[in-house]
This record gives sequence, structure tokens and C-alpha cells, in this order.
Amino acid sequence: MNLFRQSFAAWLPQVNHQIWILAIGRLLSQVGSGFTLFYAPIFFVNHVGMSATAVGIGLGSQSISGVVGRFLGGSLADGKVGRKHTLLLSGLVSAIASFVLAATQTFPVFVLGNLLMGLGIGLYWPSAEALVADLSTPETRNEAFALNRLCDGLGLGIGVVLGGLLLGTTHAYRSLFVIDGISFLVLVLVVFWAITEVYRSQGQHRGMQGWGVALRDRLLLTYCVVNILFTTYIVQINSTMPLYFTNFVSIPPAGKGFSTLTLTAILTWHLAACVLTQLPIARTLNRLTHARALMLSALLWGLGFVFIWLTGVAPLFPLVWAVIALGILALATVTYMPSASSLVVDLAPESLRGVYLGVNSQCWAIGYFIGPPLGGWAMDQDPWIAHSFWLGLTASIAVAIAILQLLQRQLCQ
Repeated sequence: MNLFRQSFAAWLPQVNHQIWILAIGRLLSQVGSGFTLFYAPIFFVNHVGMSATAVGIGLGSQSISGVVGRFLGGSLADGKVGRKHTLLLSGLVSAIASFVLAATQTFPVFVLGNLLMGLGIGLYWPSAEALVADLSTPETRNEAFALNRLCDGLGLGIGVVLGGLLLGTTHAYRSLFVIDGISFLVLVLVVFWAITEVYRSQGQHRGMQGWGVALRDRLLLTYCVVNILFTTYIVQINSTMPLYFTNFVSIPPAGKGFSTLTLTAILTWHLAACVLTQLPIARTLNRLTHARALMLSALLWGLGFVFIWLTGVAPLFPLVWAVIALGILALATVTYMPSASSLVVDLAPESLRGVYLGVNSQCWAIGYFIGPPLGGWAMDQDPWIAHSFWLGLTASIAVAIAILQLLQRQLCQ
């Protein structure tokens, strides 16, 4: 038993205890997000009565306020406000957004809720990622980011399972958003009581000056181009794929798409695969440069999209193709996440970590602006366009790999 405990302790990341506390807080928050993440498009399309395009536009509107939130989040995190208090503000704004979405009956209110959520998310990522960077060393940073991603995925998985069970028995979609709001308030309490601010601003870069430094960094801008592609891919899992599996996959003999319970099981498998492979892959990626790791991720994204396409067009075993697709996309996601964040931290001066990570997070805002409307439009078209959409994403992988090869050469120079 002692040998097992020692082996288990050695397997766990050897990081600052506050990183563990932050990761647990993020896990609790992500449980609430898992309640809504995959079911929101289905609820607003099939129950509230909005079109898939309208829901895509509403979800994409998060990117508008997200740009503002990320700008403020990076600046506040590097300034006198600091990482911790910026993170607290983000949790409060996100909680309000969840409660607004819980009360949504019309498209304008839906857009308002998404605008608030975008602002909260924008404030969150630069401050949260900067906290992880501050509390870790270069040797442990990859695993520190991987630990937080693992807890994100584990929380989402728990939320998806519980949300699916709740929907399967009560169909109380609106209660999911209330639970999401409460989970953000739990994160606020954890951060407020348990996290200590490590970084202290010395006022080296004020106002737009820090953003000017970041936006003149040629390496950072090259990375941002390909990162927009990656974030566009990620959002398809959350916003487009559930609609595709529900409305365009034909399950014999009735010819209908996957049921809510089946969809829940598939998405739970995806999140479980992310959780189980996150730390082993993060340690394996220490042998590769960050750019090489991102190339591997791009190849996995392309392969995963091919199997999603097969799920919709193959005459037999759609569930098998879906399970394979979500497993491959899990590997693509966990290969991307820690490598992307660690690369940006390596590029950033310590006094500008919040701003550099804010620029990195802006790529997510752009990806969320492009991804949901594009996927929603495809799902509103004829079946052949909906099916071909996934092959189009696969073809775009060539662009991502070409840019990453350029980035690798620039880093070597």
C-alpha cells in the first residue's frame, strides 16, 4: 500500500500547492459549465425555437465582448489590480451571465447573456493563466498548465454526465444555467480565500504600451494566426457537433440522430479521454518543441474531423465512428492546450504575461466569432453541405501545419 501511495504521489505533478487549489476551484466551476456547454445549442434551437443560424450568431456574439474582456483582463492582471482580483471580477460577471441565460425567452436577451459571458470569459483567461505561470517554474510549467486543463476537463465531464441525467429525467434545461451561475460563485469564493497574489506590478508598461510591445512581437503574431485556426476547431465540438449528431446522423431503423442520453455518453467519453491522457501527454510533449507539439495536434484534428464525417455518411456503425472521432479529438485537444500556453509564457516578459496571454486569449475570441456562425450556417443547409463541412475543416489543417513550420524556423533563428 505504501509503495502504491509513493508511486501515485510521484505520478502527480510536483507543483506549488496554490496551483492545486486553483485547479480544484476550476474543477468546481467547470462542473457548472459542463451542465450547459453541449446542451445549450440543442435547447435554444429545439425548445426555445431559435434557428441554428441565430443560435450560432448569439454564441458568436461572445467574441465581441470577449475582445473587450481580454483586453481589460490582460491589462488589469499586469497592473495594480493584479491577477487575483481580475479573476474574482471575471467570476462575478460570468455568474450574472448564467442567470440571464437561465431567464432567456427571446433572441435579444440570449445575445445579452452571451455578451456578458464573453466579457467574463475574457477577463478570466489572461488572469487565470498568468496566475499559473507565476506559481510555476519553467521545468514544471507544462505540467502545471496540464493539471489545470485536466481539472477543467474532469469538471466538464462530471457536469455533462449530471446534466444529461437531469435532462433525461426532468428536461429542466433552464436549471442547468442556474447551476452554472452558482458554480462561478463557488470559484470566486475559492480564489478569494485560498489564492495569494505572487506578482506585483512595478509599472513598467502602462495602458496601451504593453499591448503595443506584444503586438509588435513577430513570433507572437505568427503563433496567433495558427492559434485562431485551433480555437475555431475546438468550438466546433461544443457548438456544431452536437447539432450534427442530433440532426444529420441516421441511426437505423428509425433513421433519427443520436438521443440525448447517447450524445451524453459520447461527449462524456471525449472528456474522460481528455482527463486520462492530459498528464501523460504533457510529460511526453516535454521532449518536443512547442511548435512540433502543435503540428502533431493539427494532424490529430484533421483525422478526428474525417471520422466525424464518417459518422454522418457511413451506412453502418455510426456510434463506432463517433466514439473513434471523439477519442482522436480528445488527443488533439490535450496536445494543443499546455503547449500553446507554455509557448506564449516563454515568449512573454514577466511584466507582460497578462497582456501576452490576453493576446493568446483574443485568438479564442476570434475563433468563437468565426466558429459558431460558420457551423450554424452549415447545419442550416442541405445535408451534403453539413457533411462536407467536416472535410473542409480537415483540408484547413494544411494551412495550420505550414504556419507552424514557419514558426519553428523563426524560433530556431
